[in-house]
Amino acid sequence: MIKPWPCIRTQSTQSYRVFSVRTDIVRSPRTGLEHDFYVIESSGWVNIIPLTRDHQVVMVRQYRHGSGEVTLEIPGGLIDAGDTPEKAAVRELLEETGFQAREVLEIGVVNPNPALFNNRCYTFLAKDVKKIREPMPDQTEDIEVVLVPLSDISEWIRTGKIDHAIVITAFTHYFLRYPEGLKRFLKKSRNL
Repeated sequence: MIKPWPCIRTQSTQSYRVFSVRTDIVRSPRTGLEHDFYVIESSGWVNIIPLTRDHQVVMVRQYRHGSGEVTLEIPGGLIDAGDTPEKAAVRELLEETGFQAREVLEIGVVNPNPALFNNRCYTFLAKDVKKIREPMPDQTEDIEVVLVPLSDISEWIRTGKIDHAIVITAFTHYFLRYPEGLKRFLKKSRNL
């Protein structure tokens, strides 16, 4: 039976603006040998699928330095200290897009990468969104707001137009919670 590996000692390695790195020295229950593991500590993340009344998804294009590319994503960001995931989702939606929702529902939670990260990513569905102001992105963000028909999302994922893993996970939560969307996705896939 697989068991958790006990931590012998831990030390903070480096702290950055949005995450820190720590080193854990752990012992394998199977071999008894000690190993170094590096953990990226981050507060939780949120993703929001904002839907307009006419079934458009409010998405954002933005430059991502890690990949050196402009990506197509749903709004999202970090959960600030003292915030609930829902409060962070509402804030990020408004800041990045200028849209506000009539109703916000949590539709899923994932562990983004349990090999390296210690956090969770919460996905919310924002229903009946309307633009109430201009976006107010952070200094490190250049964002273009884009409306995409919900009916196009599955094809855009299949063809790689949307390739951000956590965004794809968010839409998976949506399709699983709202099976009519999943049925349309499967029907389109069979017709290709």
